[in-house]
Amino acid sequence: MICSENQRKLRTMMVRALSFSAAAALTFNPALAPVIAADYRPAAAAAAADGQINARFLALGIGKSVVIDLPRDIKDVLVADPKIANAVVRSSQRAYIIGAAVGQTNIVFFDAQGQQIAAYDIAVKRDLNGARAALKQLLPNAEIQIEGIGDGIVLTGSASSQIEAQQAGELAARLAGGADKVVNSITVRGRDQVMLKVTVAEVQRSVVKQLGIDLSGQLNYGTAVVKFANSNPFTAYGSNLVSNNAVSAALGGATPSVQATLRAMENAGVIRTLAEPNLTAISGESATFIAGGEFPVPAGYSCDPTTHVCTTQISFKKFGISLNFTPVVLSEGRISMRVMTEVSELSNENAITLSQAVSSTTTNSLTVPSIKTRRAETTLEIPSGGAMAMAGLIQQQTKMAISGMPGLMQLPVLGALFRSRDYVNNQTELMVLVTPFVVRAVSQKDLSRPDDGFAAASDPQADLLGSINRIYGVPGRTEPGRNYRGTYGFITD
Repeated sequence: MICSENQRKLRTMMVRALSFSAAAALTFNPALAPVIAADYRPAAAAAAADGQINARFLALGIGKSVVIDLPRDIKDVLVADPKIANAVVRSSQRAYIIGAAVGQTNIVFFDAQGQQIAAYDIAVKRDLNGARAALKQLLPNAEIQIEGIGDGIVLTGSASSQIEAQQAGELAARLAGGADKVVNSITVRGRDQVMLKVTVAEVQRSVVKQLGIDLSGQLNYGTAVVKFANSNPFTAYGSNLVSNNAVSAALGGATPSVQATLRAMENAGVIRTLAEPNLTAISGESATFIAGGEFPVPAGYSCDPTTHVCTTQISFKKFGISLNFTPVVLSEGRISMRVMTEVSELSNENAITLSQAVSSTTTNSLTVPSIKTRRAETTLEIPSGGAMAMAGLIQQQTKMAISGMPGLMQLPVLGALFRSRDYVNNQTELMVLVTPFVVRAVSQKDLSRPDDGFAAASDPQADLLGSINRIYGVPGRTEPGRNYRGTYGFITD
């Protein structure tokens, strides 16, 4: 009796423990709770668009299951697509629905009389519980929701920065098997704005020296006449600096005669180029700034087969100052950005001249200039307010050419009469600096325009003093109020 009593108490304690464990499991994991068909409330008696009557929607993950409790005994089960979801009946009033693959199907239960007990529209999606836990651990301050649609993933919610939204998208892309299966609809709270200041500074120095003597003469020996000529080609620079910069001297009478022309020139030049484009964009968005123009370039000829008239096709090439960048504000005020800047200008150094004969005596010529370009493109990471040399160039080019008459040009003193010297030295220093700033909007009175303080000169000032404008104030200074009487403005009726 004592043993039987102890066994009965032990069984009672085990039943209570199992009941508590089952209740706790159902409380902390609602997906394991059985779905009671009696709780199913039909919305309407009419048939749905797909022909299913009173179907209840049920979402499952791949490899997940749900318990269905029905009010009557089950006699027959209809599964539309067992490859997506399957139903297992373990007792007369309990069934288990198991998700197998991503897709949609429906399951209908019937009793012994053939009456429908319950119907379920099953949508099997990816199991995203692991992804939700990873997002919560990786981005605890972000409010991001992840849902599955078919074999894809949709991200919604908000993030504090663009880098958090990008990290969430990369995590979802790894889970879905590619970025093309992820729809990133995350909004960034309080997106920062970045202003980029780019400075392109360049100095070019050039020195050209040309020295030479042109000789031409005519010698008569009886009936024989000997003529010679020596001109300076100046091949290093490519041409003479000034064609009429020469000193000529003639020796002898009519016959024989010798003429010498001294060509000497030195040219020193300097070019300074400074461009400072500024551009502001939202973090994560691209912005483009262009200040310049286009010039026409012949692209070919097109002839009319009936009239046999040919016309020149024209295309336009761009030049000027351009800036394109895409900033991304990272944590701790650091800015990652993709920058492309270019400064180009027209040049006659490598220009070409096209000629076309209109008639036997008329020729049309067209000179097409070249474009001198300084371009830099890279990706940088700089703190707000910091500056960095994005690109730089130091170039020095020296060319020298000596030409003359063989043998005579090497004489110690008189050799200078038979040779020419051409010397070219070019130096270039180029630097591109970038400085990003995280900026905020300010009041209009805190900004100044380039035309602040400008006023056109009056007729007496322009005629008597030769002024074209006058300065009447200092930017930032508030002018005293004035009283206007009568009609005033640009247009009055």
